Amino acid sequence: MEKRLKGEEMNRVTLTDGSGKWFDKGEAEEFQEKTSWDGRNYISKATGSQWDHQILYRTKGGKWILNSQWQGTRESWEEISNEEAARWLSVNEYESHKACEKEYEELEIK
Repeated sequence: MEKRLKGEEMNRVTLTDGSGKWFDKGEAEEFQEKTSWDGRNYISKATGSQWDHQILYRTKGGKWILNSQWQGTRESWEEISNEEAARWLSVNEYESHKACEKEYEELEIK
């Protein structure tokens, strides 16, 4: 187990699926949702809503975690597949991630 420097804290996040699984958010790669302006509000490209927002994480161990929050409610944290991560990255206008290149490539209509 890796030791932390004095004063360095773990940013532990427990998944909300009841599994007891958790990850260190501070060690994860983070992908913020993209938004578009509809003239009145910023709309999430991930959800199509002005109230529902998402952030995607890639853990140090290579798992995808999706954080979702409907404005004013409790956040949810769930593990998702490479296919779901590839779709999320595509919808949010990110380039392919090496961990889901195959799944991302399969989204292209040829």
